[in-house]
Amino acid sequence: MMHPQPSLLAPAPSSPAQLLPLAARSAHTPAALVGDTPVLWVGEPFTAAGRGFWAKLEGHNPGGLKDRTALYMVAAARERGQLRPGARIVESTSGTLGLGLALAGVTYGHPVSVVTDPDMEPQVAGLLRAYGAEVHTVTTAHPVGGWQQARRDRVAELLAAHPGAWCPDQYHNPDNVAAYRPLAHELVAQLGRVDTLVVSVGTGGHSGGVGRVLRSFFPSLRVVGVDTCHSTIFGQPAGPRLMRGLGSSIYPGNVAYDLFDEVHWVAAGEAVWAARQLARTRYATGGWSVGAVALVARWTARTGPAEQRVAAVFPDGPHRYVGTVFDDDWCRRHDVLGHVPADDPAEITQCAEVVVTHWTRCRTVRPPRSAARPDGTGLTGAAR
Repeated sequence: MMHPQPSLLAPAPSSPAQLLPLAARSAHTPAALVGDTPVLWVGEPFTAAGRGFWAKLEGHNPGGLKDRTALYMVAAARERGQLRPGARIVESTSGTLGLGLALAGVTYGHPVSVVTDPDMEPQVAGLLRAYGAEVHTVTTAHPVGGWQQARRDRVAELLAAHPGAWCPDQYHNPDNVAAYRPLAHELVAQLGRVDTLVVSVGTGGHSGGVGRVLRSFFPSLRVVGVDTCHSTIFGQPAGPRLMRGLGSSIYPGNVAYDLFDEVHWVAAGEAVWAARQLARTRYATGGWSVGAVALVARWTARTGPAEQRVAAVFPDGPHRYVGTVFDDDWCRRHDVLGHVPADDPAEITQCAEVVVTHWTRCRTVRPPRSAARPDGTGLTGAAR
């Protein structure tokens, strides 16, 4: 359970022995700093009086949430002999996994090439290069699968150009799911009990990995998935998406559809509002995924039983979004400033019932028929 905050007026320690329990974690490698992230109570004024939720702050990892899966997938591939010593790692990413793979490359001695699209935040592209990764930017969206499929096609070209190179394929690699078992264990140790998990869905890795393990501890656990409008994951048609880090224009094989009790779609302007409100009221925030998850967790805490314990996973921190989510001019240009969400989401009975354009909830979650085609073919519309 949570420890009480020490008093700022407590007497100062008078011996080295008294200081030892206060020492921060020490590590010989940056990879050893991944995990054991804190949880923060998010309450008033962001939430209703007497209600709130616990936020797992994955932005306290060196790069973010996906440090966990990048290190795990690389280590597992090396152990199985799929990734030979010194071989190149090539992957498609919207940003956070790329940072994790750069960390894995430094840790295990692999060159890293990441493929992204023109909407990657300049700060992230600069960081990736600073950490030694090659950044390849596709310039034309795939006519059917959009930017996401264009990135995957470029990955295939790079793999062919570098014999022995390996792609983690985060969308379909089961190691992406297994990597998040420690995160679930941390939540159990930190909170003692979790009744509801609110989690964003992109590749399906952390939603499936955390949700499955928590449900093994708490069989009545309610899992609430958070997607973005114009994402195909839960059966909506593909379309242009401003939000990065959640949603998809292909059908990731790692998405555990049977795990979710309900799904919420959130629009970009609504996520911006929530991320900014978090910053002003809690001094803890993040980007698109954090804003969307916080909005849904806030509502879940208000509308559920008062005694429920809600945990929400915040995938990263605010730093990479200084030029987007937290930039007034950028938000005005993209018409995502000042969109105050409704008090409650709209409701639909089937995930593909209508095309959703703002915060919407569905309590019937089934795999889309097209999800049987994991290569993403058959999609329509330009999407990321």
